[in-house]
Amino acid sequence: GGLLAVQSLIIAVLSASSAIRKRRPASFPHVEPSPETVEGDKLQLFVYGQDLYDAMLRAIDDARETIFFETFIWKGDQLGETIKEHLERKAAAGVQVYVIFDGFANLVVRPSFKHFSPSINKIEYRSLQHLWYAFDPRRYARDHRKLLIVDNEVAFIGGYNIGGLYATAWRDTHLRMKGPAAADIGFAFVDFWNTNRTKQPPITWNTTRPWHNPIRVHRNDPGRLVFPIRGMYLDAIQRATDHIYLTNAYFIPDRVILAALIEAAHRGVDVRVLLPWQSNHPTADWLARGFFTQCLSHGVRIFGYKDAMIHAKTATIDGIWSTVGTANLDRLSLAGNYEINIEIRDPGFAATMEQMYMADLTNAFELTMERWARRPWYMRASQVILSPLRPLL
Repeated sequence: GGLLAVQSLIIAVLSASSAIRKRRPASFPHVEPSPETVEGDKLQLFVYGQDLYDAMLRAIDDARETIFFETFIWKGDQLGETIKEHLERKAAAGVQVYVIFDGFANLVVRPSFKHFSPSINKIEYRSLQHLWYAFDPRRYARDHRKLLIVDNEVAFIGGYNIGGLYATAWRDTHLRMKGPAAADIGFAFVDFWNTNRTKQPPITWNTTRPWHNPIRVHRNDPGRLVFPIRGMYLDAIQRATDHIYLTNAYFIPDRVILAALIEAAHRGVDVRVLLPWQSNHPTADWLARGFFTQCLSHGVRIFGYKDAMIHAKTATIDGIWSTVGTANLDRLSLAGNYEINIEIRDPGFAATMEQMYMADLTNAFELTMERWARRPWYMRASQVILSPLRPLL
């Protein structure tokens, strides 16, 4: 009881200081990455929200047959309204429009915003729909995916939620794909829809998905207890011989992931972890910092992103392997929520990912062991007190 009270007090203080920080305007350098072609797919990374939302609206407006739209957070602000209006317009014009959003993440969004015209097919995904679901761990999962698929020809996937805040104040990463791989993202949406729909109509699937493609989709499905994204990361980390460049919003790795990163550093791999120095979840920041001493003492390099929230979930390894998606390196993402990541094995795309990473490092500082050792006593104490919460995040 006493520990819980102290933990609650620390979290309250952290939340208050975070709220004060949020009043300052955020800014960060950003350069649009160059487009890449991987076999038959044209790939474009987005690192600035406004650019992404403009591209998404253009894709929606160009739709001929189907629009699949899925998000975790969908704020009812001007941007949220604009996207909703464009979807409504296409549905009125005869395009089949399907939307999915997470119910829990949007509890604070006004109910009227969540009402759509009858021409739009909607699922508001609710994790605990019935009291008896409380006894089933699978039912606690939230839909953390962010997808847009148009005509199964163009697909967007990444970390960006929908809201004006993310348009200019957050640094995140999204990927647009034009080509055969878009159908794999489309299938991921359709499978989720058909599994979780109740009164909504099913979506029939008749698009061919290619076998031989250097682009693969990995999706965590808690309802089926399938979590391949963690295995994807582990395999890539354990193969590394030269460098591992990770960017993650909430770095709270399990023991196996952490051990794999440390073992890579011991092999002489340049292991770098870029994370927000002050994120939108201060408790997650302090839990992440509980790993810093172990990382730094074993040669894993830590970089703190300054002056803005970096929300990206990306990695690139050895100039060949890359991933972009929705999964954080924490237990909630790797063993809890519905998540989706794309895995790409291509040197050209990896080079673009590396350029993006180096651009981000210009707005970050490297944490040295000397600096970390000088942190005040109350930070050390708070990290120890909060550490039992790691499995919950």
